Amino acid sequence: MIVQPYHLYVERIELEKNMARFYALAVQPTLFGEVALVRSWGRIGTRGRQKVHVFNEEKHAIGLFFELLREKRNRGYRPKPPVEIQRLGHSSLQRVSDKLFAS
Repeated sequence: MIVQPYHLYVERIELEKNMARFYALAVQPTLFGEVALVRSWGRIGTRGRQKVHVFNEEKHAIGLFFELLREKRNRGYRPKPPVEIQRLGHSSLQRVSDKLFAS
């Protein structure tokens, strides 16, 4: 039984490289009492790809969840900002994002 929901959606947008990618993670129960970590990724606006990892214990799924989160954060993925911030434009958005998610 999953005690706390784990969901994540992050994006990496680099206009100068024509890059617009998303990455999503979710820890979910299966029909057979196991726990699954579902990963989805691809170019923003496409269906992308999906992979499911099944675990007997929730702690293993959460461990992989945080490992993947760390990896994606180090590669430049950031949470999608609220709509109000998106209206500011890319350079302002980058400065706000850098301040909010600085390590």
